[in-house]
Amino acid sequence: MISTWRRSTGDLISWGGEPTLLIRWRAAFYYAPLGNGKLRCGDLTAGCSERGTQMAEGEARSKLRAGDQVRVRGTEEILATLDKQGRLAGLPFMPEMLRFAGQEMRVYKRADKTCDTVTPSTDHRKLERTVHLAGARCDGSAHGGCQAACLLFFREEWLESSASPAEGEGATVEALEADAVEFADSDDAEQYRCQATELLNASAPMSAYSPRQYVDDVRYGNEKLPVVLRGLLIVFFNKFQRLSRRWPAWLRIRDGETYPFLRGRGASAAQPDPLRLKPGDLVEVRSKEEILRTLSPANKNRGMLFDVEMLPYCGQRARVSHRVERIIDEKTGRMLRLRDCVVLEDVFCRSLYHRFCPRAIYPYWREAWLRRVEG
Repeated sequence: MISTWRRSTGDLISWGGEPTLLIRWRAAFYYAPLGNGKLRCGDLTAGCSERGTQMAEGEARSKLRAGDQVRVRGTEEILATLDKQGRLAGLPFMPEMLRFAGQEMRVYKRADKTCDTVTPSTDHRKLERTVHLAGARCDGSAHGGCQAACLLFFREEWLESSASPAEGEGATVEALEADAVEFADSDDAEQYRCQATELLNASAPMSAYSPRQYVDDVRYGNEKLPVVLRGLLIVFFNKFQRLSRRWPAWLRIRDGETYPFLRGRGASAAQPDPLRLKPGDLVEVRSKEEILRTLSPANKNRGMLFDVEMLPYCGQRARVSHRVERIIDEKTGRMLRLRDCVVLEDVFCRSLYHRFCPRAIYPYWREAWLRRVEG
């Protein structure tokens, strides 16, 4: 806890018993531990604590932006940053990530926030010094052949752009593999650990109304300003809609339904004939009206949700990437078996209606929501 607070520019505080300089730099606070020596501090604008200023500037420069080119550190360097379990700040470095060691890659987006797929919660989770790299998806080889193909989280300490990698206890490749499988439960079914299942341990809660996240979305190139402004309008409109459900019906807009107004009309209608799709097949996503006829009022088809983030792809064409038959349940770590489920190439969640989570999760498609395109 903060036990001392001196209200002045270049505040001296005690954080956990250690004297610390609190520097306000570009509307953000930076905490610079100063050791056990005495601190004499004047006005920051008059040159107070050159060391603290340099640290603040270094922190501002260290943040990677979308589009930056980076090189993933070598295997031994990365292993040295991990604890004995194979994690850094609670985030596992998974065996599937070893194949990217030493490669030059492009930052897809910063991963300062992410959606909560464990609880799940409507709020996001906050991470520190973490990015997604373009094309770096999990192949599930160390996790029972999971086919979710999640976009991987990379700590900046695992990239050569980081000035100084963290020093951990050190892990081995065998430790990474051991951490991937938790234990066999009472049904003798393996339970898995991965970045998705351990997300809560590697992050902190983030409110939807925390303004800094939206500033950073634009500042670091995750999203364009018009996209963020439109997304914020949707956030506040949907908040209004949920509150309006307490009002008399004649005061509500569309009975308090949230934008983009997706509600299934009953899955009792006859389902289209199965397509028996294979990787490489060209398909077209059916129209919104056609898909609504296959959904229950909860927007599900035989238990599978048609999410609002899938709506922008209606009417578009794509090729089948792969069929999905098994994925890890992020909440339990157990393997789930799926039927009639495919993933489409370059079709991913853009989080236009969910505050710009950068994970680019692949949505799962029922064949009833697609039509085959010949040629």
